[in-house]
Amino acid sequence: MVRVKKTKSKNAESLYIIKSVIIDGKNTSKIVEKLGTIQEVTQKAKGEDPYLWAKKRAFVLTEKEKKENQEILVKFNPTKQLATQQQRIFNGGYLFLQQLYYQLGFEKICQEITKNYRFQYDLNGIFSRLVYSRVLFPASKKATFEGAKGFLEQPSFDLHHIYRSLEVIYKESDKIQAQLYKNSLAICERNNQVLYYDCTNFFFEIEQESGIRQYGHSKENRPNPLVQMGLFMDGNGIPLAFNLTSGNTNEQTTLQPLEKKIMKDFDLAQFVVCTDAGLSSLANRKFNDKPNRAFLTTQSLKKLKKFLRNWALSETGWFLPNESKKAYTLAAILAEDDASKIYYKERWINENGLEQRLIVSFSVKYKQYQETIRERQIERAQTVIASGRTLPKKINPNDYKRFIDQKNVTDEGEVANHAVYGINEEQIHKEKQYDGFYAVCTNLEDAVAQIIQINRGRWEIEESFRIMKSEFKARPVNLSVDERIQAHFTICFIALTLYRLLEKKLDSTFTYGEILDTLRNMNFLEIKGEGFIPTYTRTTLTDKLHEAFDFRTDYQIIPLNKMKKIFKQTKK
Repeated sequence: MVRVKKTKSKNAESLYIIKSVIIDGKNTSKIVEKLGTIQEVTQKAKGEDPYLWAKKRAFVLTEKEKKENQEILVKFNPTKQLATQQQRIFNGGYLFLQQLYYQLGFEKICQEITKNYRFQYDLNGIFSRLVYSRVLFPASKKATFEGAKGFLEQPSFDLHHIYRSLEVIYKESDKIQAQLYKNSLAICERNNQVLYYDCTNFFFEIEQESGIRQYGHSKENRPNPLVQMGLFMDGNGIPLAFNLTSGNTNEQTTLQPLEKKIMKDFDLAQFVVCTDAGLSSLANRKFNDKPNRAFLTTQSLKKLKKFLRNWALSETGWFLPNESKKAYTLAAILAEDDASKIYYKERWINENGLEQRLIVSFSVKYKQYQETIRERQIERAQTVIASGRTLPKKINPNDYKRFIDQKNVTDEGEVANHAVYGINEEQIHKEKQYDGFYAVCTNLEDAVAQIIQINRGRWEIEESFRIMKSEFKARPVNLSVDERIQAHFTICFIALTLYRLLEKKLDSTFTYGEILDTLRNMNFLEIKGEGFIPTYTRTTLTDKLHEAFDFRTDYQIIPLNKMKKIFKQTKK
């Protein structure tokens, strides 16, 4: 029930329109509209009695609420056929991405770019649909154009406009990244004290290399031309910046140019750069061995000098973080019941003029994990040997085939007619000695526990690459012009950033597969002239989404005027 309420203070008398509501089973009142002081309401009433005017205003709001809440009756005729080529189901999961897209100021970014180039097509409409589609329904640019018609809001551009826009997106990519970072500071917390960097490559469904598409070391072992993406991520798991290089580029050389760009365009100067062993060249470590910067990188124990390796794997000298007085032996650690504890030893070393801290950790849990993985690989190797299959000559260092030993001579020393395969016990023994050990190098002087915690954050950048490759289908790339390839990965980067921000806003334990599947299935049946009926299943996750983004689409039917309000709300 909507009614007028009068309140008095020491200096003024004010009028409100309120209504009764039930919250947590208790009756209470909620302000619907603040009309103002008596003097302000008198001005609004324009000569009419202010109390009478207020009551009329309350009546208007009551009728409006009744109209919005009245049941909608829809008639269906079992003998009337559907109209030909009339789409009836539309996706609304993109609305949550759209709210983030507009909060990040992409509409204004696109307006500025449009002013500079003075083209007539709707860059914001194109860019937003390319980003939403890359997250929800990744496909070619042509298929994306057709798929954009499946969103609740229809596209206002043509296919040829998409291809024209790609060159503009490529040219403005650096500015877009820098502006995205600056705008993001207003809607989320960015941890710029720790930056994670990693590289991966993406293959093309062609055999001829050209331009940025070059042959290189494929992480999927595919014989195709590649491009290589370097990605910086902040300490909260949100993408920061990326660069794209040809597939034959040494990945260690990609870190410094992008880091310099971040320092210049993002105005960042003080941070720790965390990388894996493959990117931890001496040059990169020295680049971040500065008073205001630091490095933290994984260190291969196998590549240490022999005396350091012997020290790292030795029985004695192990400590618990925050408990530096009591030393442990490996035998004592293995005898303990608690497998979750992480022990460490450390020393400063000087490698080619660089003073750095070598920290070696040991965990029974990690040892058990490595043993389990190797046992599975040995089982696979035994299965392959039993099958009699011919093995390829080139074997990946992490492939289960490394445990297969090939002999081309008999026990008598004669040349065998066929290769003889067996389990390589020597290789198994070599790897066993490293089970449970993990090493990092750094110039940080922080507590060991804090350094271990920082290094653990690397999993999110690795997962980001997996999301781009599997869920966003960033590869194989079906473009041939370098500018369009660069634009494609700019879109992938923006899509990943929006998705990560959505994850943070949910603040939940849902997997990325659960979140993306839910968004992809949030469909609506259009009832012409009436509104939209949700056809998805309401779940805990859909409730979380609506609560986090402060709008709801899970009513039995959403009238047209309410849906328009939701569109408007997601574009503020």
